[in-house]
Amino acid sequence: MSSYTQISNDKLFRLIGTAKTPALIDVRTEEDFAADPRLIPGAVRRDHRQAADWGSEYAGRSAVVVCLRGEKLAQGTAAWLRHAHVSAEALEGGFEAWKAAKLPLVNTSKLPPRDAKGRTVWVTRARPKIDRIACPWLIRRFVDPNAVFLFVAPSEVIAVGERFNAAPFDIENVFWSHRGELCTFDVMIEEFGLATPPLLRLATMVRGADTARLDLSPEAPGLLAASLGLSRIYDDDLEQLEAGMLLYDAFYRWCRDASGETHNWPTNKAKP
Repeated sequence: MSSYTQISNDKLFRLIGTAKTPALIDVRTEEDFAADPRLIPGAVRRDHRQAADWGSEYAGRSAVVVCLRGEKLAQGTAAWLRHAHVSAEALEGGFEAWKAAKLPLVNTSKLPPRDAKGRTVWVTRARPKIDRIACPWLIRRFVDPNAVFLFVAPSEVIAVGERFNAAPFDIENVFWSHRGELCTFDVMIEEFGLATPPLLRLATMVRGADTARLDLSPEAPGLLAASLGLSRIYDDDLEQLEAGMLLYDAFYRWCRDASGETHNWPTNKAKP
C-alpha cells in the first residue's frame, strides 16, 4: 500500500522527462545490477552502504530511491536521506515492478565512460542549432541529469573527445550521428531504449527541422524558427543550451499532454 514515503510507478513515470523530475538513485546491489544493467531513465547508481556520507549532496531536493523490489535497500536509503533533509521516497515494487510494467529502461552499455564526478561527458560542434540542443536535452532529462557538454570548433571535436574522454556526437563518422534519414536525436532515442510515443513524436519534429524536411511534421517549422531565433539571441553556447532546455521541455509536454488541445478564443467566427 502506498504511503508518503513511497511513490508509484505511474506517478514517477509522469515526472520523468520534466524539469521537476526528482533525483533518481539506484541502490541495487552489484549482483542485482549485473543481472540487468539497465536504469530507470535519469537514474544514477549509488552505494546504499554509504548513504549517510553522500546523502547531504541531495539536501533540499526530492529524490526517489530504487532497489530490486522496493524493500529494505530502497526504504533504508530513503530514510537516511530524510535525515539529510531530502524529501525521499522509495519506488513501490522497485526495479522489478518498473520492468514488469514495461516502462522505459536505459541501456547503460551505450553510455560513455563517466568522469571522476560520475558524469558522462559529450563533445560536439560549437554554435548549436537543433540536433545539438535536442540531444543534450534528451540526455539530461532521460539519461544523465549531470551530463557535461563541450562545444568546440568542428575541426577539433574528435581530438577533444580523445584528450578529454568525451563522447563526440552529431558529426560525421562517429557512433552518435545521423544514420540514413534519421538524425542524431532519433539515434539516441533508439539506442537508449526511449522510444515512447511522446518522444517519437518529438523526434519527427526534430528530424523535420534538422534535415530541411519541414513537411514531416506541422510543428517542424515552428521548432526551426525557435531554434534559429535562440541562436541569434545567445552568443554563449552554454547559455543557449540552458534556454533550449526550456524550449524542449515545452515541446515535449505538448507532445505528451497537449497535442489534442486547440485555441478556442474568440468564440465568434467571421461570417462567410
